[in-house]
Amino acid sequence: MRPAPRKIAVMGAGSWGTTFAKVLADAGAESGTEVMVWARRNEVAIEINTRHTNTRYLRETMLPANITSSSDTSEVLAGADLVVLAVPAQSLREQLLGFKDSLEPTAVLMSLMKGLERGTDLRMSEVIAEVTNMPEERIAVLSGPNLAMEIARKQPTASVVACRELETASWIAAMCSTDYFRPYTNTDVIGVEIGGIAKNVIALAVGICDGMGMGDNTKSSIITRGLAETTRLALALGGSYETLSGLAGLGDLVATCSSSLSRNNTAGRLLGQGLYLDEVNDRMSQTAEGIKSGRAVLDLATRHNVEVPITEAVVMVLEGTLSVENMGSRLLGRRLKSEGELN
Repeated sequence: MRPAPRKIAVMGAGSWGTTFAKVLADAGAESGTEVMVWARRNEVAIEINTRHTNTRYLRETMLPANITSSSDTSEVLAGADLVVLAVPAQSLREQLLGFKDSLEPTAVLMSLMKGLERGTDLRMSEVIAEVTNMPEERIAVLSGPNLAMEIARKQPTASVVACRELETASWIAAMCSTDYFRPYTNTDVIGVEIGGIAKNVIALAVGICDGMGMGDNTKSSIITRGLAETTRLALALGGSYETLSGLAGLGDLVATCSSSLSRNNTAGRLLGQGLYLDEVNDRMSQTAEGIKSGRAVLDLATRHNVEVPITEAVVMVLEGTLSVENMGSRLLGRRLKSEGELN
């Protein structure tokens, strides 16, 4: 087992990046672990350092004293044994190319992002490996029901840390375990990532139904069949059924589809109320990753001959080839079949 980290770098000062920095700081308070957050805007770094808040994303939530921040990537990464990546998924490659030379030679990288890279359809762990040439035992991901504001308020939650090397996953889990945040470990990186990626698109579908005034029967049906198509895709890629029935699959799907704190659910609801996609994007203060990754998820499924009818319908709505009013009839008009069929 690696020794406890001297310093942890969190690259990204959005709601989830800042919240997870808080988790790490709370967990490492007694050991004296330094947690440093990279903020793209210098004024955010100044606020974190002087007021111990990040009001744009976490309102008046107080951050622990052992969190510091800087807009200088080299300063944040210097001496960091663990680097937590919390930038928008579509900007990961560009960000990594900019600071990979500042990484410590033995650093472990962990992704908090839940998206596929558009154009390549790569998962975030695959982008990390491609850009940094880092071995898989030093690349991890974290997923699960991670609504940032609830965790920032110390409401109890559980998540999954996944790495192909179980020892690495256990090392990370030990440094983010608190009385309100319980990390489990897993070696199924594919399943954990696909669960976190696909649920964003399903949450858009549930939000659309919400916005159109549909009831709980409709939304429950979408969630259940959404889990089925997510599981089909994960299995086709080499993931585990057990992963998708756990926190990174079912757990994350339920939280994202049912909570008003979910960005993807909110974006879908606005679409269901009749707003155009540009109007939805203008109203959102943070990225709804399902909007960005929907096409990539559909392309990945198509390439592996996996039927994902809910995802396909959502992408058609996003691309303007299907109206929200006709989405339901398209899904219900599919051929009759056994619920247990894989496709």
